[in-house]
This record gives sequence, structure tokens and C-alpha cells, in this order.
Amino acid sequence: MRIARLKVKNFRGVKEGELYLTERCVLVGDNNIGKSTILESIDLVLGPERLSKYPVLDEHDFYAGEYLNKEGTERDIHIEVVVVGLSDEQTRHFRNHIEWWNTSTNNLIEGPPASSTDERQVLPALRVGFSGAYDQEEDDFVGKTYYLSPQKDDGTFDVFGTKDKRMCGFLYLRTLRTGSRALSLEKGSLLDIILRLKELNLPMWEDILNQLRELPVAENPELGISEILTSVQKTVRTYVPSDWANNPHFRVSDLTRSNLRRILTVFMGTGAKREDGNEYAAPFQHQGTGTINTLVLALLSMIAELKQNVIFAMEEPEIAIPPYTQKRIIHSISRKSAQAIFTSHSPYVLEEFDPSEILVINRVNGKLKGVAAKYPPTIKPKKYREEFRRRFCEALLARRVLITEGRTEFDSFPAAARRLQELGEYKTFEELGIAILNAEAESQVAPLGEYLQSLDKITFAVFDKQTEESKTAIVKAVNFPFEANEKGFEDVIINGSSPEAILRYAKGLVENGEWLSHMKANEPNDQMDLGQLKTVMREFFVKNKASGVTADFLGQCEISEMPSFVVETIVSIQSIVDGRSDSVGSDREVPPED
Repeated sequence: MRIARLKVKNFRGVKEGELYLTERCVLVGDNNIGKSTILESIDLVLGPERLSKYPVLDEHDFYAGEYLNKEGTERDIHIEVVVVGLSDEQTRHFRNHIEWWNTSTNNLIEGPPASSTDERQVLPALRVGFSGAYDQEEDDFVGKTYYLSPQKDDGTFDVFGTKDKRMCGFLYLRTLRTGSRALSLEKGSLLDIILRLKELNLPMWEDILNQLRELPVAENPELGISEILTSVQKTVRTYVPSDWANNPHFRVSDLTRSNLRRILTVFMGTGAKREDGNEYAAPFQHQGTGTINTLVLALLSMIAELKQNVIFAMEEPEIAIPPYTQKRIIHSISRKSAQAIFTSHSPYVLEEFDPSEILVINRVNGKLKGVAAKYPPTIKPKKYREEFRRRFCEALLARRVLITEGRTEFDSFPAAARRLQELGEYKTFEELGIAILNAEAESQVAPLGEYLQSLDKITFAVFDKQTEESKTAIVKAVNFPFEANEKGFEDVIINGSSPEAILRYAKGLVENGEWLSHMKANEPNDQMDLGQLKTVMREFFVKNKASGVTADFLGQCEISEMPSFVVETIVSIQSIVDGRSDSVGSDREVPPED
């Protein structure tokens, strides 16, 4: 079983959205782009315990907080999920609600001929939905789940209940917010699900209650508590009949199943030894974050083995877990589930997925969509994993990307932005949410721009002086191109920086013993004329391209000493991101921020 299509309308930050999911996929994108909203929307439809939460919805679950329109009528939340890959047991259970899904067109078959359902690419499907609204009469929020086929004569649909949802086997593991509850015995916790699957609930709770009813608490007279309770009883009897408030005593809880579910806690050994030689145990919440996450994952694996046809949805498996464990988690969950859906910001997680399994999420003006990533230009599949973590991962995770022509610009522009921030009211690229991508050749700037544009990224590019043909291709491929007036970035530095800054940096290299030995004859000094100084420093920058020396140079400059091209480019990019300029270097319309 797997989710093939998800439609969302008016839920949280999503005004409308439609996604197609593969058997194994990871949702990526900038923070607050809608990844958690996607999983929460699926949980509203398929989560067995989700509707038992009160309230099911609140004011902030509606898009822009608008649950009533100007006319005072309700503005509903609608979510639709299409599930395919049904087992024989599931097909029998849902037999009255089966539709047919064409995997080639990613659509439901809506009419004759009936023979089309026999085609290889056509699968039985289950379409279910959730509707949530504000009930003006009750002054409360309500929600319901239902089958979307068939529709009754009166326009209503059959209820999609808790038992039906359990048949679907959807498991949603949030981030650490679930940790405190996953190992409890509350309704819907992971331990509770395991107990239900093993059919252990009824005898277990009765046995525990019987044991606790007989367990004495603080009855030793030396403690003084029993004496106080006896005094309370005597005082009460001066006001009420003797059979009232009789025999007060302590118990560990109120001895109800619901109370026990809340207070029973798993204890685990800490590794510390007590004086008597026994290992000290503490509540599981006192374990390390990574240990708790791993325990939760172990429970999920148990559930998958018990339920078989399971859909896993998991947020950020990388939290507090080392890279090798992240990889193991991905493969373990993928192997044990019919469908595995993740969100992540970890390169170690993302490199375990084929590009077709990486869904890049974007949202503009409330409209959400997901685009499957593909192999970046010039990257062969066998080199993909190596190149992905080194170059492309950060760009996939960010909403904005700055493409640099080569390594020198890749090092220099972030360094210059950080220096500007130190000196004035400027922002670094990290603060602006911009990832830097090294094209590694001027011929790759345009192809990478096209690739990132296909993923709905906002793209910037800095590059050397180009031929008219090359510049036209780059301008067409990126949102905001910035072309230097020099053919090489070293020339931008040498010809655009103040002579005082160049000499100061050069003398510092000599004093620190960092001047190249084979350039000893041209060692900079105060008597060297400006033309010779520029020549030797240009040679030094070129020969040390891979060492980040131009970045070091810019990091010691004052604003007035930096090349105007570097400063103006950084200021323009900040203005674009901050919304103070919308047409620097390009006439292309850029999607506004949500």
C-alpha cells in the first residue's frame, strides 16, 4: 500500500496543493515551506487516533487563519488521499469503495470501457478525504473523514472510521515532539499500538490494577503519614457520619486505566552503578536524545513487522543521530514498509535517495507543489553520490541559490559578505537563506541555472566577462545575473581593490612566512611600485586559487577598499531578498515570499 496522490486545500500555509508520491521519497526544501504540513495533512486523513484529539482543528489550521469568508459562511479545509497497492485483505475490506488508478497518467479512471481496468498499469485504488470547518452553531471546530467513492444519492459519503484507518497502517513519527509520548502507554502511542496488535490490552490492564490495589504505600507508622491520615479521619467524623471519609490511605494512582496510561513510565539502565552493585535505572526521558530517537525507531520497526503493509512518515531522522545511523534508519524503514516518506535537511540522508525519489517542495502565494529532482547537468549517475554531498545538497535544501563561476568566487563572495556584515548593516548569505553552488566552469553556469529553475529555485549568478552568446544564455537561465567587467576574478580583485589594501595584505603574507618560496625574488615591499605589486599579487592569487587567498584578502578589507563589483553585487542581492529591489540584473518576475 502506498499514497499515490495528495490534494490539500486551505490547510495551514497551503491554499491549494497537489503532490504525487513514490514508494520511497524524501521531501526537501527551505524551512517553513510546507513539509510538515504535508505529513500532518496525511495524518488527518489516515491517522487512526488523529480525530480523537480535541479540538481536531483550531483557528491557525486554516489558511491565513480565515475559517469564515466576508459573507460569514464557513471556509472549509479539504484533504484528499489516493492510496494504491492494496493487499488482498485490504481490497476485500474496502471492496465497496474501490476505484482504479492509472500509474502511467497518474489519474483515476472515471468511465468506460470497463476493460481498461485490466491493463497492467491500472491498479485498484482507495480515495478518502478529510473535511474540517468552523461550526457556527456550536462555536467550535469539527472534522470528519470519509470515503470519496461512491457518492450517495443525497450527496453524502460513507464514514471512513478508525477501524478502516488501522487497516491502512499509516504511522507518523514527528520530530522530538513525539519522544516524550512514544514510549508511554497513552492511546495512540507506539507502545499502545504494539500492545493492540499483540492483543495484550485487556488482561494486562486488569492485572496491573489488581497488583496496585494491593500495594501498600506509606503505611509504615514511623513515616508519620498514616498518623496524619488517621487524624484527618477523626476530624472529619466530627462533622459527618462515621461511614463517611472512612479509612483514608494512599495509592500510587487513582487506579483507572486512563490514569495508568498517562503515568506509567519506562525506566532504563543508565550505566551508573549504585553502592550495592546494582545498575541505576532512570525514566527513558533522561536518556540521551539520540538514544530516545533510536528507541522510538525500534518500536516503529516492531510495528512494521507486526502490521506488514505499512506506510511510514518520518520527520528529520537525522536529529541527534550520527550519519551512519541515519543511513541505517533510512534503509531499515524503507525495507520494512510498503511506503516510506521522510523530511530531511541532512546530506547523509539525501544521498541515499535517487534524484527521482527527492521531492523538492515549493510554495508561492499559498500554492504548494513538489518537483522531483533529477541528475544535475554533467553529473553521471556513478559519480552522483560523491558530487551530491560536496556540491548540490545545500542548493536543493535552500530556496535561493547563488551560482559562482569557479572556486575563487565560491570562496570570495561569502567571505566578503561576512566582512560587510562586520563593518555595517549588511547580511551574510547564510542570513539571507542563500546557498552557494560552484559551477566549476563558466560553461556550466547556464546549465546549472536551468536545472535549479526547473526546481523552482530563485537563482543568482556571478561570473566573469562573457561573450554576447554566453551572456545571453546565462541571463536566460537565471533570475539575477551579475557580470564582472574583467575576464578573471583575480583581475576584479587586483584592479578594483585599493592599493593600500593590496600592499597591507602582501606585507602580511611576507611577515607570516606565507609568501611562495619560488616567488622570493618578487617579494612585496614598501619600495615596490604599484604596477609591479599588482603583477606579483595577481600571480600569487592565480597560483593559490584553491587556497582561498582572495577570500582572506577580502576578509581584511574595509568597505571602501573592496572592489565595487563585489560590494555592489552583495548589496544588490540583499536588496532583492529583502524586497527593496525586484529588477536588478533581470526583468524576470520572481515569486514573492509567503
